[in-house]
Amino acid sequence: MTSKQPSTRLVTTRVEDAVAHVHLNRPDKLNALTLDILDELVRTARWLRRDRTLRAVVIAGEGESFCSGLDFPTVLRTPRRIVGAFVPAPWRGTNLFQEACWAWRRVPVPVIAAVHGHCYGGGVQIALGADFRFATPDSRWSVLEGKWGIIPDMTGMRSLSEVVGIDVAKRLTMTAEEISGADAARIGLVTEVHDDPVAAATAFARQLATRSPDAVAAAKRLLDGAVTSSARRTFARERREQLRLLLLKNTRIAQRAARSKTSPDYRQRAR
Repeated sequence: MTSKQPSTRLVTTRVEDAVAHVHLNRPDKLNALTLDILDELVRTARWLRRDRTLRAVVIAGEGESFCSGLDFPTVLRTPRRIVGAFVPAPWRGTNLFQEACWAWRRVPVPVIAAVHGHCYGGGVQIALGADFRFATPDSRWSVLEGKWGIIPDMTGMRSLSEVVGIDVAKRLTMTAEEISGADAARIGLVTEVHDDPVAAATAFARQLATRSPDAVAAAKRLLDGAVTSSARRTFARERREQLRLLLLKNTRIAQRAARSKTSPDYRQRAR
């Protein structure tokens, strides 16, 4: 690691074989979100972002659920903190609620959410901050904010419309309907359905670790940016990224491994 791991109790992190396992750790409350959890998510993502040995991240929840959404009674006890949490940082354009989800977009390695049990409200938005979502078929998903007369405001408006399209995003947001993981996969909200999503996500993370970290990071940057960029700008970014990749050591390692059909050995992580 390039820096000391943040001291956390509500979000635990374990790094094994270049894969970080990040767990929401409030199982007695179905991992309902508090301001402290949101802060720990942001700090954990920033710490992992600086780890040059990292290849992937798996986010899961301890206990019976991934995340049951915002813990309103707990959060509302500290109105002054709520006001501060709503103020965006001018250098990044997100407030605390938003950065707890969007920070995972800023991590240059693939992030996989492994979902079981409840995935409601803010939990959905955290899962959408990941690049992939693996879930049990019986997990329960809901953009629950509509039930309380509010809207998703943790980057969910952007990420939900990216993943499922505008019409489906409107339906999920306006109705707050609850769907299963199997149904979520059918509409594209869930990437894959597995009985053990953590094991499946870990296996997928290890598969991704066999690819050049430079190429994987470039793909994440380009594809995330392509959604809101013009075709002309995307094509220009493609050219720049490709020229950079052609000059890097990891690209040569990947090419040699492909020719010889051996496992590549990457000793550095992409920026």
